[in-house]
Amino acid sequence: MAIPDSDRDRARTRPPPHPTTHRPPVKSRVPLRRLLRVASVAGGIQFGWALQLSLLTPYVQELGIPHAWASVIWLCGPLSGLLVQPLVGHMSDRCTSRFGRRRPFIVAGALCIAVAVLIIGHSADIGWLFGDRGTTRPRAIGAFVFGFWILDVANNMTQGPCRALLADLTGKDHRRTRVANAYFSLFMAVGNILGFATGSFSGWYKVFPFTMTDACDINCANLKSAFFIDIAFIAVTTYISVSAAQEVPLSSNDGQPTSAEGGLEQSSETQEAFMWELFGTFRYFSGTVWIILLVTALTWIGWFPFLLFDTDWMGREIYGGKPNEGPNYNMGVRMGALGLMLQSVVLGITSILMEKLCSKWGAGFVWGISNVLMALSFLAMLIVTYVNRVDFEGRDLPPEGIVIAAVVIFSVLGFPLSITYSVPYALIATRIENLGLGQGLSMGVLNLAIVIPQVIVSLGSGPWDQLFGGGNSPAFAVAAVAAFAAGLIAILAIPRTSVQQKPRAVI
Repeated sequence: MAIPDSDRDRARTRPPPHPTTHRPPVKSRVPLRRLLRVASVAGGIQFGWALQLSLLTPYVQELGIPHAWASVIWLCGPLSGLLVQPLVGHMSDRCTSRFGRRRPFIVAGALCIAVAVLIIGHSADIGWLFGDRGTTRPRAIGAFVFGFWILDVANNMTQGPCRALLADLTGKDHRRTRVANAYFSLFMAVGNILGFATGSFSGWYKVFPFTMTDACDINCANLKSAFFIDIAFIAVTTYISVSAAQEVPLSSNDGQPTSAEGGLEQSSETQEAFMWELFGTFRYFSGTVWIILLVTALTWIGWFPFLLFDTDWMGREIYGGKPNEGPNYNMGVRMGALGLMLQSVVLGITSILMEKLCSKWGAGFVWGISNVLMALSFLAMLIVTYVNRVDFEGRDLPPEGIVIAAVVIFSVLGFPLSITYSVPYALIATRIENLGLGQGLSMGVLNLAIVIPQVIVSLGSGPWDQLFGGGNSPAFAVAAVAAFAAGLIAILAIPRTSVQQKPRAVI
């Protein structure tokens, strides 16, 4: 896309949003083993996410929130990510801390995650302390939502700078950028495997017997215990990551003035620069960048209903249960967590093969094929749901074949999920670097394409499902259509470049 002469002239008179001095000097290529250690924090972050995805939607319904509105609780993540990740990315691009640009935000985010999961795990006890009794517990719900907001803010505070740090360390080496993002995806798979395995085990309350209280039954105690394990895991992975990074601090001349008057003036300029960089640079995006953002948005319209209702679907549609009504629902939730653990194994294997796949067929083509596979998997979930309704009549538990089919579908989805967790970030990091954006802010730009669809799905999926008689099938139907559209656009519109043919080509 050509930039008009008038815009080019204005751009010459405006100071660049991120001077080149903001990028720490890289004296030599960072060893791959160090990139692996830096990416390890993704395992700790994703451990907590896995617990959220497998246990929290059922948990909020046990607190008394109807299924139709359970998805609204998940608005916390998209809304916080809409502002927090771009802002944190911008701040980390300019941070002059002696500890580096990204590491202070990674550590602060990890500490906030620990606080948040403690609040969420003890939400029933907090509600009981302030007078909750009976099946509906509004005070516990309030504590849960407050903790959930902190958790999603902390997750966005941590993930954006971590991905930006990997991009800093790989510089303009596009192959190593893809490898670094594959490492990130690999550790997300490790965190998922451990998190879903933790969520599928129902005996944690025996290991931590003090978690059972008058307000907290076995299911609640298992959730609380799992979050204790999460805190320990994220502490270890955060230490491994920040100790390996060895960032070079920015010069104090690149940061804000120390005087009170100068600091106030620079603060205003910084805010103006942030708004300009985030929205003003949209006009300079190439057509390919817009296609990447569109495919990202459609991909997450596909993923978010599944991430919201995966274990709930297993408990309701497969095992025929309801929250707080008999054992079937909880059995389904645990089986769903097991399926998600197997999904994470596939995710990890795909992450290892990611670079070879993208080098051979092109990142855009691989992304498109993965989205088509995701659409077919969601269609298979709808078919399994329909068949199970016919075969479940007169049974206490679903047929074994139905359960196996559901678990296989969960597992197959590990392939497209691995692509989603890595390829878009590598594509956007290499393609908008020439616009002058820092890597932290570039991750924030991509995040806009992720969180806006999540807001739409969070507001619409619960009432949409209720409109068609409850259950999760209507939302999965929308997800299948969105994923298929994303796959076709990625295959047809994202240029297929080959690293072997053009070693210096952008993926």
